[in-house]
Amino acid sequence: MKVQTIFTLIAIAILITFISLWMGQQAYSWVPPQASAESKLIDDLFSFLVVLGTFIFLGVGGTILYSILFFRAGKYDFSDGPPIEGNITLEVVWTVIPIALVIWIASYSYQIYSQMAIRGPMEIVHLHNPVEMQSAYAAPEKNPETQENVTQGAPESAVMLPPEEIEVHSRQWAWEFRYPDQNVTSTELHLPVDRRVKLALQSEDVLHGFYIPAFRLKQDIIPNRTIDFEFTPIRIGKYRLEDSQFSGTYFAVMQADVLVESPEDYQQWLVSTAMREPSPAYNQAAAEYSRYSDKAIKPGWPTVVPAPAPIVNQPSATSLKTYSQ
Repeated sequence: MKVQTIFTLIAIAILITFISLWMGQQAYSWVPPQASAESKLIDDLFSFLVVLGTFIFLGVGGTILYSILFFRAGKYDFSDGPPIEGNITLEVVWTVIPIALVIWIASYSYQIYSQMAIRGPMEIVHLHNPVEMQSAYAAPEKNPETQENVTQGAPESAVMLPPEEIEVHSRQWAWEFRYPDQNVTSTELHLPVDRRVKLALQSEDVLHGFYIPAFRLKQDIIPNRTIDFEFTPIRIGKYRLEDSQFSGTYFAVMQADVLVESPEDYQQWLVSTAMREPSPAYNQAAAEYSRYSDKAIKPGWPTVVPAPAPIVNQPSATSLKTYSQ
């Protein structure tokens, strides 16, 4: 191989590397804001996979494009190609490199999940923040748009506080959150920022999925099981909880607001909400089922009757707005 060709390949590899690293940085903007300490680890893993995938795509795609442009047969050339047999060196290279990449990806992914302390699928899952998660914390900073505090991590003193315990009850098709220490129930999930939260996930009927995209965390909720699920919110704001599992006809409307608040606002909300009388919350699944039942013409397929509306101290503001309409 000529020296000029070698330098050309090195230059192309360097260019592809810089493009891949740039794409990896862009990947952080493709996902919702990092609202939990665990999201930093997940986003780093995602960025790494984007870098690796971009490098492979440009390398393989560029080689194919170069071959098509400069090594294709002539328009009227119907002759057979040269009788080239196997190249042991080339076969070893294209076997070893993919194996090394797979091992690299698997090792890095395992390290991420080890830091998040995710146990195996054969036992009741407990997800919590181990000591390693403290390295992800940083000081608060200002949101340039709202000028509100956007906490990128929790101070060490906040990490040492006992976790805030909240019960999460899922049913077809509604979320209900209970704060046992204050005897408060709500269809909104309120969380204190910079403090570890321990959820007790329960399902009253079928398999549901607790999924908050901004937290990068998802946990299946198994009937007749209480699953402990821990994480640390680090960004004040309003997010969305979704049911990640197909739990029946109206699973798409099984959503809830997640409000991450300062410790002072969180305690104030608990106190003020505890003083309210419990009342039925608006249930969108029940409302849609009622409209379906009132139709003169029915499509004929069976469906599950939605569970009764939760009786809570604090209905969701979104639900109240929808109900008033």
